[in-house]
Amino acid sequence: MDEFYYISSDLLDIETIWNVIEKKQKLRLSDEAKVNIEKCRKFLDEKIASNKKPIYGINTGFGSLCNVKIANTHLSQLQENLVMSHACGTGDLVPQEVVKLMLLLKIQSLSYGHSGVQLETVNRLIEFYNEDIIPVVYTQGSLGASGDLAPLAHLSLPLLGKGEVYYKGKRISSEKVYEEKNWNPIQLQSKEGLALLNGTQFMSAYGVWCIINGYKLSYLADLVGTMSLDAFNGLTEPFHKLIHLVRPHRGQIKTAARILEFIDGSEIALQQKTQVQDPYSFRCMPQVHGASKDVLAHVRKVFKTEINSVTDNPNIFIDQDEILSGGNFHGQPLAMALDYLGIALAEWGSISERRTYQLISGQRGLPSFLVNDPGLNSGLMIPQYTAASIVSQNKQLATPASVDTIVSSNGQEDHVSMGANGATKCFKIMENLKTILAIELLNASQALAFRRPAKSSPIIENYFEKYTEKVPFVGKDRIFHDDIVETIRFMDSLEMNEEIFKD
Repeated sequence: MDEFYYISSDLLDIETIWNVIEKKQKLRLSDEAKVNIEKCRKFLDEKIASNKKPIYGINTGFGSLCNVKIANTHLSQLQENLVMSHACGTGDLVPQEVVKLMLLLKIQSLSYGHSGVQLETVNRLIEFYNEDIIPVVYTQGSLGASGDLAPLAHLSLPLLGKGEVYYKGKRISSEKVYEEKNWNPIQLQSKEGLALLNGTQFMSAYGVWCIINGYKLSYLADLVGTMSLDAFNGLTEPFHKLIHLVRPHRGQIKTAARILEFIDGSEIALQQKTQVQDPYSFRCMPQVHGASKDVLAHVRKVFKTEINSVTDNPNIFIDQDEILSGGNFHGQPLAMALDYLGIALAEWGSISERRTYQLISGQRGLPSFLVNDPGLNSGLMIPQYTAASIVSQNKQLATPASVDTIVSSNGQEDHVSMGANGATKCFKIMENLKTILAIELLNASQALAFRRPAKSSPIIENYFEKYTEKVPFVGKDRIFHDDIVETIRFMDSLEMNEEIFKD
């Protein structure tokens, strides 16, 4: 296994990022990336020295202060002031795994040679990544338009020896890390602060993390849903490939085939059925799960484009002898994709809760609330309440952020994407979905136990056996919070592979 992942112009995709995370690879710049960064910096220095005209963000103020010319002697202070003044994030702490992704994506974007940063600056970001020096970043503060300004300012503060980081299991000042490492703070040169703060790496990191987990949750939704189907003594006819070939949405076909694969060999499925049809939450899993799979595939394409892009401003084009100011930092493509992904994740949870509701309803020979002595025992009555509450919260969170906007910077930034809010909402929906599926798994497992001596398929029985080693059969009432937490932990332990990314 290669210990390093080399930052280069090669396309970075979701599966590559997952491999870098999974294999704990360290980062290095390719020779190509080093040359691109150094050539761009040299070009910018020469352009400033020979050009007396103001160039936005390089020798001017920022935002609505773009018409204020800054003397060349103050350009370094200008960039440091930018980072400090924009570090005004509030709210919850961004999870460390997401911040580490922000570092990776910022390094990738700066490596193309269109941003004008010093090689030393990028190398320090790589040192942060490789040595798990993770900046403390906050969830609130970005409008998702001039880039993720506040979050990226907090990401960049440690370059200056300021702000806080997580290091060796502690949250400490970056100054202490510099003392331990015997490092000197980076002296930002012209444009560098703007290159660090402009960009969509906050939104992108959240999106990438949600996409990676989305593929895992897609698989689990199919697996747990199939367990519920068999435990409910459901029909397999609705998953016949002929039905789906005449409405050939890719996700629908994939889901139907996977359900048949999961249930193959089930004694319960082969039993004579008395019902003609099953409720939609079982019968329409291919159509509902599949639609969310197709959203996931679409969003993955959007983010693949974004994480291989230059999203700061202005952009430097050496061959064309141009420094151009535009709007690549605007997060609208991501904001809309994150809203769409949030809806897709919410729907997996919505249909999951409906299957849970059917399982506890006392139908198909199963006891009410899936417990012996219902009445004396409440059984799995209240976990369904919990799932219903979370599903309702997800519906509220799935309200689009991208249709909102608010004027900022004295009217200069008069339309914003709100993609950062979309990102944190999507992350919350994803975390909520884990809990909803965990509650369904708890119920499906209990219902399968009541089907004994009949057994399900080898795949489901194997998963059932491993699960019940962690969360045993509910013989009487107990503290179900603990079971839900343990179930989430069990689901998180599912090992991912390349096949999961083919949904």
